[in-house]
Amino acid sequence: MKKIVKSRLYKSVFLIFLVLLVGVIGFMLISDYNFIDALYMTVITVTTVGFSEVHPFNMYDKIFSVFLILTSITIFGYAISLFSEYIVSGQFFQQLKLKSVQKKIEHLHGHIIVCGYGRNGKQAIFKLDNYKQDYVVVEKNKELISILDSKEVLYIQGDATTDEALIKAGIKKASYLITALPSDADNLFVVLTAKQLNKNCKIISRASKESSYNKLKIAGADNVIMPDKLGGEHMASLVVSPDVIEFVDQLTFEGKTTPNLEEISVNNLPEKYIGKTILDLDLRKKTGCNVIGFKTAEQHYIINPEASIELEKNTFLIVLGRPEQITKLRELF
Repeated sequence: MKKIVKSRLYKSVFLIFLVLLVGVIGFMLISDYNFIDALYMTVITVTTVGFSEVHPFNMYDKIFSVFLILTSITIFGYAISLFSEYIVSGQFFQQLKLKSVQKKIEHLHGHIIVCGYGRNGKQAIFKLDNYKQDYVVVEKNKELISILDSKEVLYIQGDATTDEALIKAGIKKASYLITALPSDADNLFVVLTAKQLNKNCKIISRASKESSYNKLKIAGADNVIMPDKLGGEHMASLVVSPDVIEFVDQLTFEGKTTPNLEEISVNNLPEKYIGKTILDLDLRKKTGCNVIGFKTAEQHYIINPEASIELEKNTFLIVLGRPEQITKLRELF
């Protein structure tokens, strides 16, 4: 319906332009006017403003004017009715809103793209909101789009497997992409497309089957998550070591709005700390937080790192603390 109304609007604009063109050419040929006079006569005729003619009309001028007036009234009436329908149906304001959303997306840089607003997509967005991360959702389901619209979430309505949808979502400037579509085949297409458009974008993909894991990794996914497998392992862990798992849950789930874990890039620390040790950073004294993990430049993780480890470029610190301590840490660095 939307496409039909838009095509009719374009057609009515074309007809208006055609009437003006016919009027100008007609007056130039029939009345021997120059272009400016012919344009003037055409405009005052089709708008019926009643100004005087450039020269007194003869019989042929009058017949042509009558034809031009009747034709223009019909076409203008048709155009006005279509435009009224376009406004009343809400499509006009919806188009303005979509353009506004697209402008906001175009200004994003280093943001996150979430493909799919299903169960996993909603959980991902919930977490991103808590960490105040910029993100764009790509979804094609109209019902889910209306939910995103009501929540004032930046979104692109379209198929995430296509170049067009990902480009509109700003894939070329995005830092991360999360593809949480229900079909492994669709997720594979998204990974392949995204890697072609931005090879530096880190991709996290959902997978339902074990056989899809390697395919997604080969396609370019940096991480592949299997929700069903994780759920089963989590339930079994609650039997084997319930207290440990419940403690970890406190960190990952109770901290939904007040996170307990923070990642610090050594590159973002003040220059005076580069080449120093974790001990020199003295986070415990300054913020109350503890360094529980260290990621080396070679992408290796060290759990409970020694205080003597040097802070080098392209390394990361994993810090644990209470919500107020994490807030203090963010203010400090």
